[in-house]
Amino acid sequence: MSDSKRTDSHSRAVLPISSQPHTALTTYDAKDPNTKFPPIEPLRPHKGAPNVLIVLLDDVGFAASSAFGGPCQTPNFEKLASGGLKYNRFHTTALCSPTRQALLTGRNHHSVGMGGVTEIATSAPGYSSVLPKNKAPLAMTLKLNGYSTAQFGKCHEVPVWQTSPMGPFDQWPTGGGGFEYFYGFIGGETNQWDPGIYEGTTPVEPPKTAEEGYHFTEDMTDKAIAWVRQQKALMPDKPFFVYFAPGACHAPHHVPKEWADKYKGKFDQGWDKLREEILARQKKVGVVPQNAELTKRPKEIQAWDEVNPKMKPVLARQMEVFAGFLEHTDHHIGRLIDALKDLQILDDTLIYVIIGDNGASAEGTPNGTFNELLTLNGITGIETPEFLTERIDKFGGPEAYNHYAVGWAHATDTPYQWAKQVASHWGGTRNGTIVHWPKGIKAKGEIRSQFCHVIDVTPTVLEVAGLPEPTIVNGVQQAPIEGVSMAYSFDNAKAPERHELQYFEMFCNRGIYHRGWSAVTRHSTPWMMTAKLPAFDDDVWELYDGNTDWTQAHDLAKDMPEKLRELQLLWLIEATKYNVLPLDDRRVERFNADLAGRPQLVKGNSQLLFSGMGRLSENSMLVMKNKSFSITAEIEVPSKGAEGVIIHQGGAFAGMSLYTKAGKAKSPITSSVSKLLPPRRASQFQPASTRCEWSSPTMAVASPRAATLPFIMTARRSVKAALSTRYRWRCPQMRRPMLAAIPVPRSAQTTPAIPAYLTGRSIGCRSTWARTSTITSSLQRNG
Repeated sequence: MSDSKRTDSHSRAVLPISSQPHTALTTYDAKDPNTKFPPIEPLRPHKGAPNVLIVLLDDVGFAASSAFGGPCQTPNFEKLASGGLKYNRFHTTALCSPTRQALLTGRNHHSVGMGGVTEIATSAPGYSSVLPKNKAPLAMTLKLNGYSTAQFGKCHEVPVWQTSPMGPFDQWPTGGGGFEYFYGFIGGETNQWDPGIYEGTTPVEPPKTAEEGYHFTEDMTDKAIAWVRQQKALMPDKPFFVYFAPGACHAPHHVPKEWADKYKGKFDQGWDKLREEILARQKKVGVVPQNAELTKRPKEIQAWDEVNPKMKPVLARQMEVFAGFLEHTDHHIGRLIDALKDLQILDDTLIYVIIGDNGASAEGTPNGTFNELLTLNGITGIETPEFLTERIDKFGGPEAYNHYAVGWAHATDTPYQWAKQVASHWGGTRNGTIVHWPKGIKAKGEIRSQFCHVIDVTPTVLEVAGLPEPTIVNGVQQAPIEGVSMAYSFDNAKAPERHELQYFEMFCNRGIYHRGWSAVTRHSTPWMMTAKLPAFDDDVWELYDGNTDWTQAHDLAKDMPEKLRELQLLWLIEATKYNVLPLDDRRVERFNADLAGRPQLVKGNSQLLFSGMGRLSENSMLVMKNKSFSITAEIEVPSKGAEGVIIHQGGAFAGMSLYTKAGKAKSPITSSVSKLLPPRRASQFQPASTRCEWSSPTMAVASPRAATLPFIMTARRSVKAALSTRYRWRCPQMRRPMLAAIPVPRSAQTTPAIPAYLTGRSIGCRSTWARTSTITSSLQRNG
């Protein structure tokens, strides 16, 4: 392990490292024999500083991976664990954006403004999604100390009003994030078959289609391998920091069919029996103690024996697809590990594999879904057993946007209670983690049970790299790192834990850990987005002694009220310290920027767009969800007529399109909701310049989320160009072409030249749903 106190000619506490002025003799003639200058030394960290690879999976529970007793085969994780360490009490924040911001800064998620996902940010300091300047990310610290830095995969830390082509890019990976290279997507999830990718801050298209064998996990792995090879070929003496964050296994669960088929029949026993099987394996591999108890299934989750028999084959297939997705991800991570081995740098690379940024996702509803966007918009009645059975063979494929049932999420969080979002219980926050560094860790194949948290990774990396915690970065005095280095436990399984106190909060589900004890209260349920919630003072608190009760199975609150009050007070103190207050349980309302109080890039009720503006994210556009609106497009129609897309938002899974076909303007709502809204009017096009006007129906929304469609505005080329080109339009987030729309080519993404105008009028529905999607838009629209 590197010694952080070793001598160094540079003062690394202040970054960037200051240049040293020349104070010796300056001669008049460079040929003078007295002319001497010190050599230019490339910036490098201390000799012996390791490469660093952090792998962070998405929405994978503690009990999913076979490395931690789960049913999903992850042989590469097991191989790393056999040569390193398993941490079985490592914790996250219970949600993606908060965990990622905490991981990359070494601070608690509210302390760095990420109390929720970016799409529900408010103006409160703990929930703003804005990273304070006095809490520089790890990548920036490492880069300014001489590391090469690169990020691949998911980035869900960019404030939504900063996702347009104009930035600002302060929180993009290659902007203020400290990464010199980025290849991935911005937002919470992406279509694995057809993602919206950025290289740096430039939108790029996938190199091939799903039909040609494309999958994002494979693509990002190829990019990561190529980057590492190039870095070592050109700078072999310079260590790297690679942050590898696949979109897997967040919904949609997309995986080649052959990977899912490997698990056929392996989940027919259902989620209750699966939990029993997992716990037995966990005890066998030693990731839970022999006396660990299986917690009871919450009453909100249906027993497998009570499930409609017609649904069981569909539900089993959902889990088969997820299992294949996780094994497929392990395979490609194994390719990256093999590349490090081929370069003979594996032993000198500190590798973290954090198997999940929170517990398994229970956002798929009790029955799961073929199209997640239906359930997220409150349109659940469509997916009957017959509907889902008809599509059972398409789960996981390009025609699906699928998610599994909450029963599977609960099972893959075995033996704990609850799941993602529920920060009060270990099912939402405890994630299996593997640390591998043969050159720095003597222990092999051992388990570490010290309490750890995701904020502990940054101080660990700094310690093993021999770098001090910076006091000033880019002229700003830094706040202290809030995590505790895990390096003390690397070679000492019995070392007393140093992270003794940790608060938890997500969607007002709250908890506190202190020296083995935990006090928790669950305020909300992940899949009940619009349920009426109790007053905070009415929440029921539970008390657990983790010294004897590993799984939080026995509530001691009634038996030890004084201990409970002690921990409740500790929670309140920590919550005040780290900007958790005020508590905010507005689950749906906060998606509406008008109500949440965060900035909006586009203000007012109209917007004008021009050709060549680049890919426009959802929050770069005028909000039309739950509002009546009109579009006016001025187009040029040649004498032979024209066909093509004028403007569209979203894709096959949710969205709308205004297009021309057979000389008429048409405007269908995309497949997922097409039966719910009245048909659109068609306007006959005539040659020469034409103004096409279209108005949406006034949406009378019965449910607060019934029509909150995740739209993106886009268009391709002028209609005139459609005469000579077969069009194919592409939407990176929900990328499959709309069923009724004219396709637009990939090459035409940034070349439309049709002016269009749009107005929006609120109809009194307060909720919106902001899924971060990205596509190119080159239209004009106005009010």
